[in-house]
Amino acid sequence: MEDKKHSEEKYRINREITAPQVRLIGQDGESFGVLSIREAAIKARDAGLDLVEIAPQANPPVCKIINYGKLKYELQKKKSEARKKQKVVEVKEVKLTPAIGDHDYNVKLNNVRRFIGDGNKVKITLRFRGRELSHKELGEKLLQRLLDDVKETAKCDGTPQLEGRQMMMILSPASTK
Repeated sequence: MEDKKHSEEKYRINREITAPQVRLIGQDGESFGVLSIREAAIKARDAGLDLVEIAPQANPPVCKIINYGKLKYELQKKKSEARKKQKVVEVKEVKLTPAIGDHDYNVKLNNVRRFIGDGNKVKITLRFRGRELSHKELGEKLLQRLLDDVKETAKCDGTPQLEGRQMMMILSPASTK
């Protein structure tokens, strides 16, 4: 657990900085130029703050005088904001049978439209029972009817596939410009 935490910490602070010289930036953004690591550490200590290496790949490395705890807090805050703005796409499922009635079909169609409107993918599962499997064309016709009814808001990912006694198709929201 300790190794994982240490690998996430990407900034070296104070005595962890190994470069002999650094380019120093003050807490207000003013540049002190290239100083020895000892001089930079003294300036940071006099200000009561930490010396943080923010660009280790530069030559010489860039260090900033800043409160390290505050820096970590700001990074954590940015990370949580980014996480909040992410949209998680769920796959919702709607199950049908080939002999579905008109009212039931309309209820399922409204559910599909609502799921697509929310930005989710929808998996349409058409289950054949008994002898219905010998009339696959009825299932294909039903799925095509559903696809035609939602064509303005959704697109089909691939063609409907028959797996055992089920025919499946996945709808995803149509890209809006």
